[in-house]
Amino acid sequence: MFSKSFQGLNVAELLVRCLESQGVTHVFGIPGAKIDPVFEALADAGPELVVCRHEQNAAFIAGGIGRMTGRPGVCVATSGPGVTNLATGLVTANTEGQPVVAFSGAVPTNMENLETHQSLDNVNLLRPVTKHSVSLRSPGSVGLTISNAFRAALEGRPGASYVSLPYDLLLQEASEEPPSKLLEIQYGPADINAIEEVAGHLSAAEHPVILVGRGGSEPKAVEAIRRLLRKSRIPVVITYEAAGVITPDLADIFCGRVGLFRNQPGDKLLAEADVIMTVGFDEVEYDPEIWPSHDDATLIHAARIPAQIRSSYKPDVELIGDIAATLEAMSPLLSMKGSPSDHSIVQNVLGEYKAFVKHDPVDSGSGIHPLQFINALHEIVDDQTTIACDVGSVYIWMSRYFLGGDANRLLFSNGQQTLGVALPWAIAATIARPDDQVISMSGDGGFLFSAMELETAVRLGSNFVHVVWRDGSYDMVGIQQELKYGRRFGDTFGEPDIVKFAEAFGASGMRIQKPGDIEAVLREGLATPGPVLVDMPVDYASNLKLCETMNARSQH
Repeated sequence: MFSKSFQGLNVAELLVRCLESQGVTHVFGIPGAKIDPVFEALADAGPELVVCRHEQNAAFIAGGIGRMTGRPGVCVATSGPGVTNLATGLVTANTEGQPVVAFSGAVPTNMENLETHQSLDNVNLLRPVTKHSVSLRSPGSVGLTISNAFRAALEGRPGASYVSLPYDLLLQEASEEPPSKLLEIQYGPADINAIEEVAGHLSAAEHPVILVGRGGSEPKAVEAIRRLLRKSRIPVVITYEAAGVITPDLADIFCGRVGLFRNQPGDKLLAEADVIMTVGFDEVEYDPEIWPSHDDATLIHAARIPAQIRSSYKPDVELIGDIAATLEAMSPLLSMKGSPSDHSIVQNVLGEYKAFVKHDPVDSGSGIHPLQFINALHEIVDDQTTIACDVGSVYIWMSRYFLGGDANRLLFSNGQQTLGVALPWAIAATIARPDDQVISMSGDGGFLFSAMELETAVRLGSNFVHVVWRDGSYDMVGIQQELKYGRRFGDTFGEPDIVKFAEAFGASGMRIQKPGDIEAVLREGLATPGPVLVDMPVDYASNLKLCETMNARSQH
C-alpha cells in the first residue's frame, strides 16, 4: 500500500468508485509505473481487472463489450507506448460505433513539458481517433471528468472517449464524493413534418427500398424496423453490420447484404429504386460513391445523427432522432400501393439472391472451400451464437453467405477493417454473453495480429472456438493486387502449426483436414472447456469471383 498522508480516498481510488457508479464490471489493460495507483485501487475494490498482453487488444476487448452490451467498455494503459498502442483499438471503436472509455497514465504535471521517460502529449495524440480526449487537471474534478467521458462515448453515434491521468494527481487526496449514475440519454422521434413527408414519399413510390445500417441493430430499433417491414412489405437490404436484423418471416422481402463491392443482388435493387430510405446507416459501412447509380431516387436518411453530406449522398429528407420512436410514429401514416415486393423487379432480384446464397462450393482438392465451412456452420449454431469475424477473405465470405444469428451476433470490423479483432472480440463475448456459444475466426494473417491474447483467454477460462483459415497469405490484399496489377507481391508468409501454438499456451488445438471433419470438430470444440484453436487449410480458388465487378474506388 502506498503510504498516504491523509485518511480519505486518493484520486485513483475515487476513479475506481466512479467506474462502479457507471456500472462497469471489467477493466482491461496492462500495468505500468505511471498508472499503478489505479491498478492498486482495482486490486482492492471495484470492477474486475483483466490483465491483457497488448494494449491494442485491451481496447479491442473493451470495444467488443461496448458493442455487445451498449454500455462503454473500459480499458487502461500506462504512459508513452501504452498510449500509442491504444490508438488502433480506439480508432476501430470510434469508427464503428462501439462505446469505449480509455484511461492512461501520464508523467507528473511538473514534467509534462520536459524530455523525460514516456512523455507524450496524450490528449492531442488521441484526439483524432476519439470523440472526446481530455486530461484530468484537478483532484476536485474527477467525477465530472469521468462522467463526461462516459456521456461522450454514448451520445449521438457511440464511440471512444479518452482521459489522461497525470501520475501526481492520482496520488492526491480526492476532494469530492463518487457521483451517482448518470441518467440515460433519451432521444425523441424526428420532426413530425419530416416524418409525414417521408411517409408520403414511401406511400407513393413504385419501387421503394429500405437500407438498414448498423444503427438499426440497436435492440429497440431492431423491433421497430421489423414491425415496419411486416406492415409495409417494403423490400429491404442491409449492410454487413446490420446482420441479423431481418428475421426468417421477412425472407420474401429480404434481398441480402451489400457492402464493399458493388456486385450483390441487393445492389441491383438499389439501382432500380425510386425511393431509398436508409435506417441507421453510416456512410463508412458502404461508401455511397460506389453504390449503383441512384441519382433519380428520392433519398431519405433516418438516424440518430445527421448524414455526412457527400457528392453521392445528399438526402432529400432527414429524420434525425431515435430510430424506434421515429419509425413508430411513421408506421400508421403509411399507405402503400399494394405490396411493393410483388413487383417484377423485386421478384427478379429475390430470385437472384436465393440462387446466390445456394451457390455450390468449388472443390479444388487443395483445402476446405469457404462455403463448405459456412454450410456446416449453419448446422451447428443457433440464433444466440456470437460469431466474430476478422478482416480478410474470411470476412467477405462470411458477410455474404453466413445468414444465421440474431441482431448484433455476427460481428465484423467494417469501418477501419482492422486485422486482429476476432480473438479479442471472442473474449469479450464470453464476458458479455457468458451463457451463449461463441465462435470466432480469422485468416492466418489476422490471427497473428492478436494471437498473444490467447494467454489471456486461457487465464480467464474463456469458452470459445477460434477457427484459423490458413493459406499462408494476406489473401484479400493479394486478390486486389491481382486485379490491379495482374500479379501478387508481398502477400505471403510462413504457416505456423496452429495446434502446437494452442498447446503452447495451454489451450486446446484441433484440426479440420477434410470437409467431413468440419461439423464434428466444431461440435467437439464447443463442448471442450476453455479456448479452442482450430486449424483449417482453406481453398481460396474461387476468391476472384468475390469482387469480379469491384469498382476501383472501393479498393482498400
